[in-house]
Amino acid sequence: MNVSLTTFIPKNVCPHSGNLWTNIKNKLRGQYGLFYQPQGSLPKLEFRYLNCTCCWRSRIPVAGFETLNDTLSSSTTPCDKSLDAYYTSEQRDVILQLLNNAAESELAAVKLLRGRKSVNIVEYRTRNGPFKNLESVINVPLLKHKSAVIVFNSILNPPEKKEKRKVKIQLAKFIRPEVERTWLEEANSIVSIVCGVNKISWAHMDRGMNVLEWKHEDCHNFLKGTYMASAYLDDISIVVSNLPKADFFVVEKPSISLQNTALYPVMAHMRTVEAMLFALLEPRYTQPDITAPPKVLNMMRTAVGRHFGLMVGDSRTSGAQAVRRMMTESVTQKIPRVTFPHNLLVKYRNSFQMGGRSRGEELCDAMLQAVAFYELLSESS
Repeated sequence: MNVSLTTFIPKNVCPHSGNLWTNIKNKLRGQYGLFYQPQGSLPKLEFRYLNCTCCWRSRIPVAGFETLNDTLSSSTTPCDKSLDAYYTSEQRDVILQLLNNAAESELAAVKLLRGRKSVNIVEYRTRNGPFKNLESVINVPLLKHKSAVIVFNSILNPPEKKEKRKVKIQLAKFIRPEVERTWLEEANSIVSIVCGVNKISWAHMDRGMNVLEWKHEDCHNFLKGTYMASAYLDDISIVVSNLPKADFFVVEKPSISLQNTALYPVMAHMRTVEAMLFALLEPRYTQPDITAPPKVLNMMRTAVGRHFGLMVGDSRTSGAQAVRRMMTESVTQKIPRVTFPHNLLVKYRNSFQMGGRSRGEELCDAMLQAVAFYELLSESS
């Protein structure tokens, strides 16, 4: 937008006249002048506008000539106070104490100091020594007056740490089918069952976290030659006949990816054993009580893995170390997480060694599943 004031100078006015500027303004105050002010317009000290000489619609605000010099002079007045003048000696000591002694990770917790700023502070301290006053802090790269004030105030008034809300665990996420909580809480004992490639293991535990029985049974017909349903049924029937009585039988629900076709035979084997266990363990009544819960439940293998921190991505690692730790605590602690009888401690004390040929993974999994059942039930209440 080109605005030329010389084009508006009247021809009969001498350019060297002392009243030149007054005459120009009077000329431009016409109906379509640049400084035209209609009746009832804002006071002279308020902003006015310059109209575009081409379209007469576009306009830009300009400051009143009367106040322009005052505004410029007031805005350019420097502040004589240093940063130290805004804080008491005690406050300065607190700020300098943290800035001079805190590690990089501690500095990163302060507002505006995350990332490169905390690194710069540590490097500046190493190179120049500790900060002697607050004003010297603005010598650190990326830290200027305004950001330094925010940092100081954040140190003096740290934000309150919000307590993380514990997520309530839903029973449906680790127990199938869904059962009313009251039935599960009133159960005196459970039998945790885990099937492997050639054996079935179980752990009998009461709600006081006392191990009552813990063993495994070899199944010689599993994954041997051509699949024979009758051979599977014979092996599983022997196992079921040796299981103790309990309020619930908790069978592990394995998590095998359908995308891995190489594991399809193992998946089919697990599903077959699981189905037969459900069929043989569920009692049969001539007149079943529809209000009674099922006796056989599934527990998600991944839920147990997450509970004990055994998950790496979608895969679950060995739980042998967790079981060994619980066995040790049963002897060394006054109130252990799980109480093992002496005969079982002696029987299995060398069964879960790292690198051993037989680490008893199914036994470990059965024990961890029983412990997770009661602990997850307690956490979800």
